[in-house]
Amino acid sequence: MKGIVLAAGKGTRLYPMTKPVCKPLLPVYDKPLIYYPIAILMQAGISDIMVIVPPGETDTFQALLGDGSQYGLKITFAEQPVARGIADALLIGREFVGSDRVCLVLGDNIFYAPSLGDTLKKAAANETGATVFGYWVEDPHPFGVVEFDENGKAISIEEKPRHPKSNYIIPGLYFYDNQVMEIAGNLKPSARGELEITDVNLEYLHREQLQVVALEKDFTWLDAGTADSLLEAGQTIKEIQDETGRYVGCLEELGLREGWITPDQVHAIGDELSMTLYGKYLQCL
Repeated sequence: MKGIVLAAGKGTRLYPMTKPVCKPLLPVYDKPLIYYPIAILMQAGISDIMVIVPPGETDTFQALLGDGSQYGLKITFAEQPVARGIADALLIGREFVGSDRVCLVLGDNIFYAPSLGDTLKKAAANETGATVFGYWVEDPHPFGVVEFDENGKAISIEEKPRHPKSNYIIPGLYFYDNQVMEIAGNLKPSARGELEITDVNLEYLHREQLQVVALEKDFTWLDAGTADSLLEAGQTIKEIQDETGRYVGCLEELGLREGWITPDQVHAIGDELSMTLYGKYLQCL
């Protein structure tokens, strides 16, 4: 399975913070925002990743992430010249994905749960159809809302409904089989001129191949798209790390856990960063 991170947003809702630096490179507590969606893919067991970035920003992202080998990853980059919607990421990554399955994650979404890795690996193991996640919120009106039965089979999807049929919304994390390339290729732009990921999911729903995994109450989902949510995300990450003694989104630790890099490699990076708490954490792994 391949992984795609869509990190091409300009972050206009975060101006003036994002005038000198694009949103995915902003800090969320002690790590750049882009670390967290990459960590999601790693916990799903995915090591071959394409990061889609804004025009002219490839060098900036490469300076941070390199080719991913220090984490046990293979990272390639592509640019999205014009914002054409979430589903456009699938078309940009068409050659990269090839005949494989793919997981698409949005670059400003953060997930955390003690059992997150098991949940993601189970979704990644589904070889047929699509898997999305249902996250319970008190007010689902501003979101894409999914209704599903007791077996997790999707019944309906509505975008920003006036009368929601459930309180479960679909966060920015999607697992697809290779049918998604044909589906995305046949999409027509919506009224706002974008290729909508909801239309992709609706096509899987019509094919009766859309599975929904309800995220339990111990799951944390954060969308760092505004100044308030960015601040809340940083505070939440700090609280989790203080309570658990474990870092969230530590790519070196995840690479070590998956067996993609060795303790010596992690400790060497820790030595380079020994003046920081992050470096000291790596030295102790």
